[in-house]
Amino acid sequence: MPDYQLAQLNVAHMKAPMDAPLMADFVARIEEINALADEAPGFVWRLEESGEESGQRPFGEDLLVNLSVWCDLASLTHYVYRSAHAEVMSRRREWFERAVEAYVVLWWVPAGHRPTETEAAQRLARLRQQGPGPAAFGFKRAWPPPDSTGRQAPTA
Repeated sequence: MPDYQLAQLNVAHMKAPMDAPLMADFVARIEEINALADEAPGFVWRLEESGEESGQRPFGEDLLVNLSVWCDLASLTHYVYRSAHAEVMSRRREWFERAVEAYVVLWWVPAGHRPTETEAAQRLARLRQQGPGPAAFGFKRAWPPPDSTGRQAPTA
């Protein structure tokens, strides 16, 4: 088993509460898309309920939070951009506000580690404040997992 796995967080400001008619098409696809992720090659884990940390919601009540762990960047990229998930993503403007700052962050975690929402919020804040680097990056400027010396270099 590899020493590191890829954690990912994405957040989205909903245009309406989940039970609002505006969100109905999105809500109708959640189970299907989650099942697709669960069965995707390279999928490891996902947070199933936001706010699991003693009722804390570090992202606020109006944000949809997706936090997961994948074996590698290729597996996550395939799921996000080359599966039925891409179709749902293409409609995101119907359900979510346009993002004005980074809303996706990726980072490497030791194999078996399950990041908390607080940890993920810190990574997203780091990306927003410092830009991409080995501790927090996005799809466009990804970093490989640390090697045995702990060093990393950008992949793109």
